[in-house]
Amino acid sequence: MAEDTPASPAPFATPLGWIAYGLAAATILLDQISKVWILEGLNLPLRITVPVAGPLSLTMVWNRSMSFGLLRGNEDLLRWGLTAFSLGVAALLAAWTRRAERPFMGLGLGLVIGGAIGNAIDRVRFGAVVDFIDVTRLGFFPWVFNVADSAITIGVICLLLDSARREPKAS
Repeated sequence: MAEDTPASPAPFATPLGWIAYGLAAATILLDQISKVWILEGLNLPLRITVPVAGPLSLTMVWNRSMSFGLLRGNEDLLRWGLTAFSLGVAALLAAWTRRAERPFMGLGLGLVIGGAIGNAIDRVRFGAVVDFIDVTRLGFFPWVFNVADSAITIGVICLLLDSARREPKAS
């Protein structure tokens, strides 16, 4: 008589999940290094704007509200509310990342987690998010943003592409 073997516990994360966690860590690191350079190396708060090339400038903006300047109001309440929201979203996505099985899903989750945590770090440290990438001279994009914002945007696009992918029908 054969004994039933207990099912092995689920791994902490799939291989793509581990890659997503690494991508999140790399995103946070790149975001924070770029902000240290902007604030201390380039000293952009004193210079305000530095033209780079073509329509690209580095422009210092302290974003005390939400994305694209939405939700202005009680700054202290907003600061801590957005920090808690960002960290909560990052935690939920980190749990979802454990089951990532498709490349766009892992890529998207890692980028959104890293971007959310990068901006949350700014809110805790400075009371505002450090924005500095300025392409407003293009004329159709009137916002200044940062590496974390870019990661969140690209991550959401990856997640949308992943969700649009159709599963093959079972025969």
